[in-house]
Parts: sequence; C-alpha cells; structure tokens
Amino acid sequence: MTDPVPTADLGALSRLAATIESRRGADPSSSWTAHLLSKGPEKCAEKFGEEAVEAIIEAVRGDRARLTAEAADVLYHLLVMLAARDVTLAQVVAELDRRDGTSGLAEKAARAPHGQPPVR
Repeated sequence: MTDPVPTADLGALSRLAATIESRRGADPSSSWTAHLLSKGPEKCAEKFGEEAVEAIIEAVRGDRARLTAEAADVLYHLLVMLAARDVTLAQVVAELDRRDGTSGLAEKAARAPHGQPPVR
C-alpha cells in the first residue's frame, strides 16, 4: 500500500530549501550545510552522488524504513547541490510543470545530446 502524494504541497521541501539558502555564507563550523557549501559545487555534487548510491543500496535490500531515510538524505543533498550552483527549487518545479502532461518517452526523445541544440 502506498501513501498518497500531496500534489500541491511542497511545504517541507520549500522550508528545507529556504533553510539551506539561509546557511549560505554562515560559519562552516556552525552548520553542516554551510560546511558543504563552503567546499564548492563539486564537493556538493560528490556528496549527492554518495547519498544516491546509499539510497540505491537500500532500495535493492528492500528495507523501506532505511530507504525512506536515505531518500530524505538524497533530497537534502540534491537541494544543497542545486544551491551550490544557484538553481532554486522553484526553477526545478517550473521545469516539472513544463513537462507535465508530456509522455516521458516523448520528453526524453526531445532532449538534445549535451552541447547540441534541442530536437524539435
């Protein structure tokens, strides 16, 4: 049985994104987020990748509670990585809204290879 997903409530993610933004420029010794951001976008991306691998491992193992915890870590580290490159949650949500109603297969087919103009 799955829990219903709230369709309009990004409250927790919005609050987390705001907290991450508020830590920008803070003393790295006072905040894990400030510490990560002080290391630069590459380190933030590396940490996101580590957390994603941990979530994959828990998905394969089948431990729902551990997967849930790791998924929360992935979302946090994704938001930190985005913040490190000045990409906002609102921009990501706008991109999701733009894709709404488009088949995943069609959306993927319309993407251009990296560095090339989009296929129309």
